Amino acid sequence: MNMKVDAVVLAGAPNSGQLQEADAAKWEAAIPIHGKQMVNYVVEALQNSQHVARTVVVGPLEIRDALPPGVTFVQNGNSLQENIFLAMDRLEKKNKVLLITSDIPLVHAEAIDDFLERCGDLQGDVYYPLISKEANEQMFPESQRTYFTLKEGCFTGGNLILASPQAIINSRWVMDDVFSQRKKPWKLVRMLGFVFILKFLAKQLSMGELEKRASSILGYKGVFIISPYPELGTDVDKPSDLQLVRKALEPVQGKEA
Repeated sequence: MNMKVDAVVLAGAPNSGQLQEADAAKWEAAIPIHGKQMVNYVVEALQNSQHVARTVVVGPLEIRDALPPGVTFVQNGNSLQENIFLAMDRLEKKNKVLLITSDIPLVHAEAIDDFLERCGDLQGDVYYPLISKEANEQMFPESQRTYFTLKEGCFTGGNLILASPQAIINSRWVMDDVFSQRKKPWKLVRMLGFVFILKFLAKQLSMGELEKRASSILGYKGVFIISPYPELGTDVDKPSDLQLVRKALEPVQGKEA
């Protein structure tokens, strides 16, 4: 598969939540992990990917000078939505765009390429990864994730979305909600309507039904991708997460992420 995508790393989140207890960095992306700021692990994984053509990092000025060479830096705005469109303005909008958060430092090129290749095999405009509870607990048994149950099984969501530039631009009214609530499935399901809420609560909602309903709301074809790589959803948003990733990355200190 020769598909090329452009990547946007969303690195503008202030360190204002539980993570403050573990590290005093002003921005989540700047939190150090073995001498390297967290966002750099994500950027290096993208740079090692076979399918990522260009990487744009949107974040605070404080992280710019420590970023790896070869990335385009854009200073962040005041909201997630604004950050997405500040980054989009720097792209030619010919390739599909991979939106990825800066707080998944365990991600690596193999996981990204696997996701993109699975996307390339399916027709769609917006692609979102799901990771099974079994796969997540097998690799990270101590990790505490939020799961939701569909007919096909129990899943957690990933921290990246692949979408066509048109879908991102024309869905700006919903993109902010979808991305900011990606770890709170009950809040996303509320957007689908009453019947879907009931089916979700009864654990009778299928992946296909969700795809069709999401597509009708967005006006673009949405596709779920089941990924075998828990690294795509292992984000750092509390001290125990930071402890987990620091421990997991310790053996590969000094090597490429």
